[in-house]
Amino acid sequence: MRTCCIYAVGMNTAVEQSAPQSLKQPPAADRVYTHVKQGVLDRRYEGGTLLTEGELAEAVGVSRTPVREALLRLEVEGLIRLYPKKGALVLPVSAQEIADVVETRLLVEEHAARKAVPAPPGLLERLAELLEQQKAQAAAGDLAAAAVTDRCFHAEIVRSGGNEILARLYDQLRDRQLRMGVAVMHSHPDRIAKTLAEHEEILDALRAGDAEAAVGIVHRHVGWFSHLARGEVR
Repeated sequence: MRTCCIYAVGMNTAVEQSAPQSLKQPPAADRVYTHVKQGVLDRRYEGGTLLTEGELAEAVGVSRTPVREALLRLEVEGLIRLYPKKGALVLPVSAQEIADVVETRLLVEEHAARKAVPAPPGLLERLAELLEQQKAQAAAGDLAAAAVTDRCFHAEIVRSGGNEILARLYDQLRDRQLRMGVAVMHSHPDRIAKTLAEHEEILDALRAGDAEAAVGIVHRHVGWFSHLARGEVR
């Protein structure tokens, strides 16, 4: 139930720091892929940034060949666009992407919220734990980590329904959700307080066993992003 939160943005774990040198490093292309992807997700590489093979090779400490391989993977995922002899352009989050993600999230999450009632104690405990974690991250100004925890909060509800196909579909939105979440928190810093309040409302509705209230709050909470797609932020 906690697998969704293993993913973290820009985090060097103690295990990684203390790992014996004898342990084999991931392939060079994988290291470049991870470096660039996390940079895009936590906004070290913002939309519109042009990345060159030489700069990335130097940053990760590899040759240019694995850099090309990694960039091709990232282009397939829609995070960058390659320009021969120029480099890779980090694609900004588009209005259409926001609209598509919101539409998919509403379909999945409203169904999941309804199905989560009556909520098992383990789910309620986990959501409360994530909410407190997100509050601490927001207070510390760690918006990238808060975005990861935000995504985990919703993923736990989806996973609680026991539908593996639906859970996998939702997992495919992970990177897009994280990127959008960090971008929104930076451009609308007042939104984090409202997000935390709405998470609290969702948790309270699940505790009360009120499926329709939970669905209504999820609709309002996720649907807010559609205003971004239309340029109507409120």
